[in-house]
Amino acid sequence: MQGEPVSPKDWFLGIDLGTGSCKAVVLDEDGNVLGFGSVEYAGEDVERKWVEQDPEKLLGAAVEAGRRASEAAGVLPNRCAGMSLGGALHTLTALDSAGDPLMGVMTWADTRAADEALRVRKEGRAEDLYRETGCPPHAMYPFYKLLWLRAHRNEIFSRASRWVSAKEYVLWKMTGEFAVDPSVASGSGLLDVRRLRWSPLCLEMAGVKEEQLSQLRNPTERLERLKRDVAEAMRLHHQVPVFVGSSDAVNSSLGAGAVGKGQATCMVGTSGALRTVSREPLFDPKVRTWCYAIGPEYWLIGGAINNGGVALSWVRGLFNTAMSLSRKRETIEMEDLLRLAEQAPPGAGGVVCLPFLTGERSPNWNSHASGAFLGLRLEHGPQHLIRAVLEAVGYRLRSIMEALQEMDISIREASASGGFTRSSFWLQIVSDVLGINLNVPNFGETSSVGAAFWAMLGTGRVKSIEEFSSLVNIGQRFSPTEKNRGLYERTYAIYKELYNALEPSFQELSRMREKT
Repeated sequence: MQGEPVSPKDWFLGIDLGTGSCKAVVLDEDGNVLGFGSVEYAGEDVERKWVEQDPEKLLGAAVEAGRRASEAAGVLPNRCAGMSLGGALHTLTALDSAGDPLMGVMTWADTRAADEALRVRKEGRAEDLYRETGCPPHAMYPFYKLLWLRAHRNEIFSRASRWVSAKEYVLWKMTGEFAVDPSVASGSGLLDVRRLRWSPLCLEMAGVKEEQLSQLRNPTERLERLKRDVAEAMRLHHQVPVFVGSSDAVNSSLGAGAVGKGQATCMVGTSGALRTVSREPLFDPKVRTWCYAIGPEYWLIGGAINNGGVALSWVRGLFNTAMSLSRKRETIEMEDLLRLAEQAPPGAGGVVCLPFLTGERSPNWNSHASGAFLGLRLEHGPQHLIRAVLEAVGYRLRSIMEALQEMDISIREASASGGFTRSSFWLQIVSDVLGINLNVPNFGETSSVGAAFWAMLGTGRVKSIEEFSSLVNIGQRFSPTEKNRGLYERTYAIYKELYNALEPSFQELSRMREKT
């Protein structure tokens, strides 16, 4: 039953349109969390869930998550001072002239454009594109998805009147406006990241006209009011200010309070990332990291991994399939896996995992990479495999940190965000592997908090993004365990050797899978 409304103070709504679910949070004027709502994308096929999604289900989840958050907070609808929607990077769908979707939303996990990315690299054009867009050559970027659609789904490509991300589609359905922030635009691979304009070079290569893309708007710009039916469904007044906001990646960093020099955000959710906010665009000579614009004065520098929590979800799926085949009714939950992994020693008893179940992003940008377990012996059990996966995610983040360090970006500490913040065990492993302190905000859903922060900035409640750190309360702090440092140094070196040894086989194995 809904409680009585709180005292009539202004509040802010932030919505995070993620890959696996949509989450929303209500903040008061001091940045305190008043209510939270979350909605899974119902009816998605598990194997396709991460690859292509129904845009109408994304819209429905955003509306419902917003409603649940405001109801949980017990706030007055007419006191919402502003709202903002954040969206996952690298999504793409096509709309016809009536604005109806011609296809599902392609997510970052869709690797159908892997050969297009490889061809651009072989043609020697990858570095020039990287210098212009901040995006290394990889199938996740909509630029390469467009190349693939043009070649393999021309019936869709030729009918497309407009190309949008998931966030743009939901914002349009909510407000009637097509708008895109610099971060989501950067994540398309079509934006000139220095000049903050659509890249003529990329548009020409992709065969897309500028009028087929949304208008670029800064995060603090205000859109038209909410449509009345949307506002009513979300339990909001239709005149609530709607701000453009940013991507989930940017919002995660802002919501974790990691906006200062030497600070980074370490995120592990479905995927994962290590990123830092910069006052200038920075590029890696080896094209291992990305550089996305946040706005005219800030850029997000870092790298992302495909296989974060999704790798653990895959393990859980194997266990539950086995349970089902044995006709046992028990279901293995994530917490069960983590408890089991604690029974294995650091280093997983000599088992090393390459967790590339959905290919690889930073630092090698290899869509053909695949997973493996090495070092298995008869004495190893499920606990060793699970711990090896947890440690492997740490190794993936470590490889990004090394690339950033080679770019003279020093990271002294990181704020943790994403689902892994619910596990002290996993947090300690990542701190040990990275060799830095991890700070965990009291409220772990930092992407939705960051979305609400944009509304606070847009209304003038705060004056700059640097102020966000003062609104974030840190709950736990993890420091590297000295006795584990040497072990993880050696195991990480072995991990890199194994990757380099197996890399020539990844592409051939990928072709074999395509033929089956």
